[in-house]
Amino acid sequence: MNPSPFSLRTKLILSFLVVIIFGGLFSLIIGWRLVKNTLIGQAQLKVKHDLSAAWMVFNERLNDIKDIIALTSARESLQQALKENQQEILLKYLQKVRRGYSLDFLTLTNAQGQVVIRTRNPGWIGDDQSLDELISRALQGEVVASPQILPREELLKEGEELAEKARMKILPTPKAAPREEDVETRGMVLKAAAPLLDEAGNILGALYGGILLNRNYEIVDRVKGIVYKDEKYKGREIGTATIFQHDLRISTNVRNKDGSRAIGTRVSQEVSQAVLKEGQPWIDRAFVVNDWYITAYEPIHNIKGEIIGMLYVGMLEKPYLDTTNRLMLTFTGMASLCVVVLLILLYFSTTRIINPLQKMVTATQRIAQGDLSHKVEVTSADEIGRLAASFNAMVDNLKEANKKLIEWGKTLEKKVEERTKELTAMQAHLIQSEKLASLGKLAAGIAHEINNPLGGILIYSHLILEDTDKNSPHYENLKKIVKETARCKDIVKRLLEFARPKEPEFTLVDINEIVEKSLSIVERQVLFQNIKIIRDYDSHLPRTVADGAQLQQVFTNIIINAAEAMDGQGTLTIKTSRDSQEKYILISFSDTGHGISEEDKKRIFEPFFTTKEVGKGTGLGLAISYSIIQKHKGTIEVISQPNEGATFIVKLPIRNKQDEEKT
Repeated sequence: MNPSPFSLRTKLILSFLVVIIFGGLFSLIIGWRLVKNTLIGQAQLKVKHDLSAAWMVFNERLNDIKDIIALTSARESLQQALKENQQEILLKYLQKVRRGYSLDFLTLTNAQGQVVIRTRNPGWIGDDQSLDELISRALQGEVVASPQILPREELLKEGEELAEKARMKILPTPKAAPREEDVETRGMVLKAAAPLLDEAGNILGALYGGILLNRNYEIVDRVKGIVYKDEKYKGREIGTATIFQHDLRISTNVRNKDGSRAIGTRVSQEVSQAVLKEGQPWIDRAFVVNDWYITAYEPIHNIKGEIIGMLYVGMLEKPYLDTTNRLMLTFTGMASLCVVVLLILLYFSTTRIINPLQKMVTATQRIAQGDLSHKVEVTSADEIGRLAASFNAMVDNLKEANKKLIEWGKTLEKKVEERTKELTAMQAHLIQSEKLASLGKLAAGIAHEINNPLGGILIYSHLILEDTDKNSPHYENLKKIVKETARCKDIVKRLLEFARPKEPEFTLVDINEIVEKSLSIVERQVLFQNIKIIRDYDSHLPRTVADGAQLQQVFTNIIINAAEAMDGQGTLTIKTSRDSQEKYILISFSDTGHGISEEDKKRIFEPFFTTKEVGKGTGLGLAISYSIIQKHKGTIEVISQPNEGATFIVKLPIRNKQDEEKT
């Protein structure tokens, strides 16, 4: 690892600079979000109040129409003229009322709801208006007023110019929802209706009238004048108001890029979804025609409670964003100035740290040259001062260590000589071990030579034992001779198996069946009476090519060793499975016995090694088992700790062809 090329002063300054910059950036980001959210939050609160003011203007105009219709219908002269069917008087009077109060239409019906006077289009009378919700209620004695959508055929009855005023081309608008039609022919009106009653309270007819909101800018301009005072920002009006017929702007002071009113444009899809479909108010930023506004929308309902449009007020978002950016630029400039001042202060403060350290560097160079008498002057009680004191103490210790090193050098030769003697003794021990190993091989070589004499001794001993009376004093001695001769023959047999093992006879075998056969041989023995055997076999274990008899010998030997390790009491768990890559079969034998030490695990597969008592084991069982598994291209692994049981894992390759053992 290459050392850094920077000085300690530079590293300190850079470290502080990184902390300051990251801390400053984090603070600026948090500050920017807080300032922006605060300003936008205040703007949203204001626009919410502005919408309330817009509703006051909207409802005030609707109530004005309602009052006009109610007062007019209450005039006795009008009631008398209707009774006497004085068409000309009724027409002149109602036309005067319509013009005087700037109504777009004013119409009179009889008690059955049939039009008798239509002031804007006198030639179109006689049509039935009783199905209209407002007129129906008026004919029942109510005075009602509500916004309403009129189809083109109804507008034509009031006059063709009124229908043409309502007709609008739907213009493509960014962020608006898809819409199939490109022309809107219906119109939204503020409409009121009142009954005409005689002295007895009988309904003579109904009077209804109102104004068309399409291309009528009276309400929206009044809202803008009251709420926003016609304020502008960089030549653009800050506040706007709009009346929507469904999602279409029919009355607005929102401007297109060319300065014209954005009549025929539509609201954004997200606002349409929230207000028109879900009936929820929208108080948030929204894209309005060609710019972002802080907006407030609420649905407009007809007398049935159906959503037929929206009332909107909004303010340009840009003034608030620009204010936020100006504040953040100011904060950034102040923060940058603070960073410069801090760096200057840091430069001078690090000097007090660096100078004592430079003196220590000089001292270390002199000590490296052999001057162990050099000391560093201690001028303070802070960490630097304690470092200087520790440095001087280190020099003193170095002197002492140097003295001891010289003394150690004098005794080193003697220690080397002693170590040489130890190594010579170890070498002699290794030679002796090799001799013992050669002796073991020799014993295996001559085992065959003594096997036949032992067989003869065993046969004749049996014959003599059978001819000897059990009460004879020689009977027990002969019995011991037979027993020990049989044991010698067993040892010779195992020596021969180890020295000249039989080649496996490979066939396709089922490992689970071999394990079961091994258990069936031993589990009825007395040694297994108090041992619980848990079988955990993989039922989908594939068959493999192996010598079943030899594997049974291996499994039986491991099972018996496990039972002896548990002293005939405990739990033996036998599990068969496959490895993760499904290339090997794993057979594990886990006991709850006394376990195996690390030292014994290193020698457990050596021939003649055994931990059993003298006369109870030959030390060849596991060595033979290991040899068999090696010939099967497998392994045996031992996992154990003293007093924690042991697990023997036999790992065999999965082979499904009988000629694979040759590979």
